[in-house]
Amino acid sequence: MKQLAASASDQHVVVFADEVDIHLNPKIGPDWMVPGTQRLVLTPGKNEKRYLAGAYEPLHDRLVYVEGDRKASWICLNLLRALIETYEDAETIHVILDNYIIHKSRVVQAWLAEFGERLRLHFLPPYCPEREPDRAHLARPARERHPQPPAEQHRSVTGSHPRLPRRTLRHPATATARDLMPNH
Repeated sequence: MKQLAASASDQHVVVFADEVDIHLNPKIGPDWMVPGTQRLVLTPGKNEKRYLAGAYEPLHDRLVYVEGDRKASWICLNLLRALIETYEDAETIHVILDNYIIHKSRVVQAWLAEFGERLRLHFLPPYCPEREPDRAHLARPARERHPQPPAEQHRSVTGSHPRLPRRTLRHPATATARDLMPNH
């Protein structure tokens, strides 16, 4: 697949295809409010989603996409049709994609047999994030994505602060006045 991507040209187009879910309902997370009150959050109503199926061509930095209200075989077919229309002068269109079930359905296979003489589907191995450009950053270890200071630098920062004495906390019902007083 690396050779295929490296040999891309105007006559032999290579694209990377995938789908994405778009949540139209806002995500509600933690929020500060005065005790005893509740914040009013306006939402659009139903928990609606939309889906995009897209194909990225790195050679010309072009994105071709279609939208839909379900992630089904027809959204894959719509993307393949859009690719044929977009690259009408290309001899072959190589589509590199994952193993999602809608890409291999009987409907898609039948459509390819009838109309897809210029399309070539290339499926990635079952788990291969380093070969999927949109997921490559997830394959790196967390330490590479979120670098930490060296251990000796970390010790010097934390070592400069005085250590506070440890206190045993008691249940409030059995705590004495001395237990509840702050350290001085």
